[in-house]
Amino acid sequence: MPATTENNQGSFLGRISIRRNQVMSMDGSHDQELEDLELFQRHVGDRFSELLSSTTDDPSNDALLSIGWLRRLLDELLCCEAEFKAVVMMGRDPSQIAKPPLDRLLPELLDRVVKSLDICNAVTLGIDAVRNLQRLAEIAVAALEPRPMGDGQVRRAKKALNSLVTAMMHEDRECGSTKGTERSRSFGRRGNANKDRGGGTFRSLSWTMARNWSAAKQIHAMSSNLAAPRGNEATGLPSPIYIMSTVLVFVMWTLAAAIPCQERNGLGTHLPFQRQLTWAQPMISLQEKIAEEWKKKEKKGSVGLLEEMQKIEKVGQFLIDFAESYQFPGESERLEEVKAHVEELADICRKMDEGLEPLQLQIREVFHRLVRTRTEFLHVLDQAGKLSAPTV
Repeated sequence: MPATTENNQGSFLGRISIRRNQVMSMDGSHDQELEDLELFQRHVGDRFSELLSSTTDDPSNDALLSIGWLRRLLDELLCCEAEFKAVVMMGRDPSQIAKPPLDRLLPELLDRVVKSLDICNAVTLGIDAVRNLQRLAEIAVAALEPRPMGDGQVRRAKKALNSLVTAMMHEDRECGSTKGTERSRSFGRRGNANKDRGGGTFRSLSWTMARNWSAAKQIHAMSSNLAAPRGNEATGLPSPIYIMSTVLVFVMWTLAAAIPCQERNGLGTHLPFQRQLTWAQPMISLQEKIAEEWKKKEKKGSVGLLEEMQKIEKVGQFLIDFAESYQFPGESERLEEVKAHVEELADICRKMDEGLEPLQLQIREVFHRLVRTRTEFLHVLDQAGKLSAPTV
């Protein structure tokens, strides 16, 4: 994450920790609570404003839904999660977060967390699918790079690229299912067997997504009861719970749109975000941009909106068209154009090779952080239940 963001978060968390370890008057504590909530909202808005501003045409920025941009998105989720726990739970009496309406809102949030874990699993399988597609692109690059170019090289590249484009059209239905070779992925055991290409360190736990599992239905279930707090609740603890729920829904929706996941029909549906909330404005703008791209791709079927895969699809189609009409020895001008496209494809593959594993590691971190957060809240709710239980 950017240094300024990291410093702001450290300052924010430190401030809450110090304040809640001090003995304060009840009059002063309420005002400082309001200040903490306002600062949390501002930080969320600033983080997503930075993500939105990075989607400009400036080539020095990570493009929207590129691997680099998704990694930044996950960083922001982790920052929001840490500040959320500080605001809601740090140094607080368990009974304070077990009263109405929190006794309803917190279980709803924890249910969204469980659904997010499923999305993390599905996206991890999807990244495996993207790697398989990347390998097909690499075969085409290896075939078309050597000069002079012969008929055999072109045929080999054409076969790989046709397989690539066909797989991209159908990966949504295949990804995460048990059809064919079982795809298994994990966030767990270390081992020497079954390592990722490029030095991965995770061993499979032999799970796949259930055949009837749907990423679109999962996202819909996460957002169906997402309602902004009103009245006095808007300035109390229901507010950060709503903010964290919104961030969680948006990030999981974005991951499912970018990376191939099982059954995503209708994923471009509008998410129920409140436009009047200042901190939500950049998130809404991002959601609208992504939804518009999704609607374009959904009409023809697509492996997802990952920027690198969109580029591979475009370059791959050009090279297929070239291979269809190629006759040895080929026109020199045409071959120079092909060479530029092959270099572009090689560069995309190189970036994917460098970025996909760190992206999987971040998803693994998000997975474990969410598991830990859910466990911590369940423990606090259990403590509150014991404190309120009548003594025998």
